[in-house]
Amino acid sequence: MNKALKILVTGCKGRMGKAIIDCAPSHEDIKITEKIDIGDPLADHIDNCDTIIDFSTHLYTNELVNACIEKNKSLIMGTTGHSDDELNIINNASLKIPIVMAPNFSIGVNTLFWLTRKTVEILGDDFDLEVIEMHHRLKIDAPSGTARRLGEILAEATKASYSNDTVHGREGIVGKRTKNEIGMHSMRGGDVVGDHTVLFANDGERVELTHKASSRNTFANGSLHAAKWLTNKDPGLYDMQDVLELN
Repeated sequence: MNKALKILVTGCKGRMGKAIIDCAPSHEDIKITEKIDIGDPLADHIDNCDTIIDFSTHLYTNELVNACIEKNKSLIMGTTGHSDDELNIINNASLKIPIVMAPNFSIGVNTLFWLTRKTVEILGDDFDLEVIEMHHRLKIDAPSGTARRLGEILAEATKASYSNDTVHGREGIVGKRTKNEIGMHSMRGGDVVGDHTVLFANDGERVELTHKASSRNTFANGSLHAAKWLTNKDPGLYDMQDVLELN
């Protein structure tokens, strides 16, 4: 029997951290050896793991990434809401250690990413593009990391600019829709795990691609699968499209 991959979970008291801990026993080749939350000393736990799965807060990124570099630990980054400076820290770290960073670890959502790009290729540039997401009332960032990634895919596929052409909600007399505009809409309420829809609208027809998650276990199992895939990989910044061989 192969040696079990030892995992440290950061953000262990959060919704995703708890789901990962609950799902891990179903993976015979994985063992959760350490689990910490915000405020716990990372240095006391990092030696007893091979890989870290992080679903904590972007404010923890600098400390976590530097510790991974120092101890030569691979990293699964599931936390979202990073600033540009924090993203640069992660990018620079990937020159030294292997990192899988994804806004969503679900196989279904990553299929949605792939389908979104393919749909743009098929439909061309005559369709108006909108992204709609809904999450539970406790989610603190908007749009969700998944919705942002969908918007980025739309921008890449249409040669638009995500930062300049994305419109977050609309209010008042906003004028006509621009050619490159990508609408982004966030809703919050109840205990919704995560709903995402990409809307392609033209005169006389609409195409909608939708993914709805009813359990966080799908994300948890995806992150555990990514941790196994990352074993012995060269330094680099990977995503779930790489893990699932969709690129």
